[in-house]
Amino acid sequence: MEPKREFPASTVLGLVAIALLLAVAGVGVALCKSLFGAGTGAEIETLTAGNLLGILLLALGLLAARGFLTVQPNQAVVLVFLGKYIGTVRKEGFWWINPFAARRFVSLRVRNLNSDRLKVNDSVGNPIEIGAVVVWRVADSAQAVFDVDSYEKFVEIQSETAIRTLAIRYPYDAGDADTPSLRSSQDEVAIALREELQARLQVAGVEVIESRLSYLAYAPEIAQVMLRRQQAQAVVAARQQIIEGALGMVELSLQRLNDGNLIELDPATKAALINNLLVVLTSEQNVQPIIDTRI
Repeated sequence: MEPKREFPASTVLGLVAIALLLAVAGVGVALCKSLFGAGTGAEIETLTAGNLLGILLLALGLLAARGFLTVQPNQAVVLVFLGKYIGTVRKEGFWWINPFAARRFVSLRVRNLNSDRLKVNDSVGNPIEIGAVVVWRVADSAQAVFDVDSYEKFVEIQSETAIRTLAIRYPYDAGDADTPSLRSSQDEVAIALREELQARLQVAGVEVIESRLSYLAYAPEIAQVMLRRQQAQAVVAARQQIIEGALGMVELSLQRLNDGNLIELDPATKAALINNLLVVLTSEQNVQPIIDTRI
């Protein structure tokens, strides 16, 4: 099916149309003036060609009055005449259009869609709960009206599908800092979600302005287990950093003692010093010094 593309409809300025209609109505009233004073049926039967023309002009004026249209800012009006799309009025103001055309008002304002919390599995199979906020607007009114049944419902359903597709593409959390994940790579995930949404909503003439995750958590059945796992990873990472720092300080201390010729250390004394420094620097409790009083 060939997608329907929006194009501008033919319009006339409303004030100009009012002036023309008033002129037509004035001519019609002037031609029918003799009928307004008629009091008997005999007089009404003597209709002239001018009277008939005046009645016709008044009738056309009444029908043409149905063509006036007011368009608000960020609003589009889709026009259909005899089952055929004849254009869209986007420009705000007071207009006159085909009075027999059916009208469909479409809002062009920016809208927010706050999705429900969805329960899905991430790329490694962990059950998670995820939600997103999608900022969107109608870019092509003809596609929105004619190519899908209900573009608002279409946006809602396709957004849910896109979020599920995104969730199974990334892990919730990655141990490797270079591996993107839902929790640590928010900007990358937001870009991927927007591209996924735009690809799905293009058929409805919808433009996705922005999309971001609004909720992300492990499913309740594994939340406690994964919390303990995260705590263990944090403890291991902290211990590793403490040990690396302590080794650097021990190395610096031995180098300073050696460069300054402050004391001559034999291998046994050096080993004892290294052991004591590591205990002091890596211990989680206060270390009590022991003074050797032997002479």
